[in-house]
Amino acid sequence: MTITDTARAGVPSGDPVPVYRAENVTRTYTQKGRVVKALTGVDLLIHAGEFVTIQGPTGGGKSTLLQLLGALDAPTSGSLRLGDIELASASARELGRIRAEEIGFVFQGFNLIPTLTAAENVDMALEPSGLGKAERAARVAEALAHVGLADRGMHLPTELSGGQQQRVAIARAIVKRPRVLLADEPTGNLDESMRDEILDLLARLCAEGITMIVVTHDSAVARRATRRLRLAQGRVTDITR
Repeated sequence: MTITDTARAGVPSGDPVPVYRAENVTRTYTQKGRVVKALTGVDLLIHAGEFVTIQGPTGGGKSTLLQLLGALDAPTSGSLRLGDIELASASARELGRIRAEEIGFVFQGFNLIPTLTAAENVDMALEPSGLGKAERAARVAEALAHVGLADRGMHLPTELSGGQQQRVAIARAIVKRPRVLLADEPTGNLDESMRDEILDLLARLCAEGITMIVVTHDSAVARRATRRLRLAQGRVTDITR
């Protein structure tokens, strides 16, 4: 089964399948004795195969929402489901499995280990999988080929352009064959031409079946989405299709 075959698995040909369902989600923090509401009563439904962008002012709750969707944090109240799993009450073991198997992450800063080759950086994502050496090597080669870097596996990050480094980061995200890819400003460190290359790649992965959720300040990124969310003061204030 390939990367995108896995993304499509369980997706019927009829009605859209909900991947995420958030109901009245609130996330509060305590800072210096003061309660801060990062998210307030968020309701959200995201279906399989959507390319969703999240925009809004700094401090509006975008990164907090992405952390909740990525099972990196839990709501203070409300319900947040990934498929049939309630993330708000899932065990630490189950949340770890979800992060390791079902969700890929891409960040603005690439987060590659400089002393490891591109292939070794991608392979790092498979460490929790329990797969054998041969299967891991095959998956790494498949992921690098999928992002157009089949011939760059032995290169260190410093020997790659910014766009190529982000492609390695995307290969690392998809090598575990996730159904969701979460990206936080994935084009923020790239020039315009490299940005467009990465956008083309993300759009292709989404068309192949991976659900894409991207936090961005870049209107060029948002224009490629099938749906655009706006967050301000912890609330979803606008949803456009």
